[in-house]
Amino acid sequence: MINKNFFLNKFISKFDSIKYKICEPIIVKFYRLLNHKTYNKESTNPLVSICIPTYNRGSILVKRAIKTALSQTYKNIEIIVVGHCCTDDTQKLISRINDKRLKFYNMKSRIIKYPETAENKWFVGGAEPANIAMKLAKGLWIARLDDDDTWTKDHIEKLLKFAIDGNYEFVSALYVEKRFGTKKIDDAKMALDEYYTRKKSIDSVRIGGVSTWLFRSYLKVLKYNINCWRKDWNKVWDLDLSQRIFKAGVRMGFMNEIVSFVYPRPGEKTIGLDAYKLLDSNISKKN
Repeated sequence: MINKNFFLNKFISKFDSIKYKICEPIIVKFYRLLNHKTYNKESTNPLVSICIPTYNRGSILVKRAIKTALSQTYKNIEIIVVGHCCTDDTQKLISRINDKRLKFYNMKSRIIKYPETAENKWFVGGAEPANIAMKLAKGLWIARLDDDDTWTKDHIEKLLKFAIDGNYEFVSALYVEKRFGTKKIDDAKMALDEYYTRKKSIDSVRIGGVSTWLFRSYLKVLKYNINCWRKDWNKVWDLDLSQRIFKAGVRMGFMNEIVSFVYPRPGEKTIGLDAYKLLDSNISKKN
């Protein structure tokens, strides 16, 4: 049986795809030209905005993401945390941190525009607060960090130097992940890998996980797609954006070094979609 929203999802996804394909390469060229002088005259110490979307994970947010951001060897940063209408102690915990570089904005409402399945929470859950965080960013560069991830201390320092030296607009790198007690380095697939295109792989730039991203701030005009869950492939919000960035002609570079760590949250054994599914399964069993 075809889901009653099947054709609606198809229509919206196709419309978005055409819109992005036509508009985003033009938008990137326009903003690149508009900001040409700014980045040509760029200092070696530009402001970097670290954008962290979150929802009711106050403790781990402070212990992982905020701690690792404040511990960076590169000091000219601002940390923008946007809560998706947090109702826990997130604001209270952040208020205890005495650092003017840290800013918290809590969305006034939490309107869910997708069926609340474990899959959809993973596909698109943080898109809206991440878009707001980028909008609030004042830096020349934006770094993305998930609330439960951590960085190497020289994460920003290394990525920024790599980006400036290579005249890249967007850079990413390797990260270490941990699933069911086993650590491994993520292989960072190419932009035109079969995994993404469902066609024969073509040699292209590798793209690392979202917590390894660093990009010029004018690229924030390419927002996260809140309808990506409707697609039949590449549904995850950060994956969707990275593919669009590539297709828009952004100059992308990949640094073959580990700069980030993606480990399970306390009480969980794995990460990503598997963690969401296990959590939902355990809640169902209790009920």
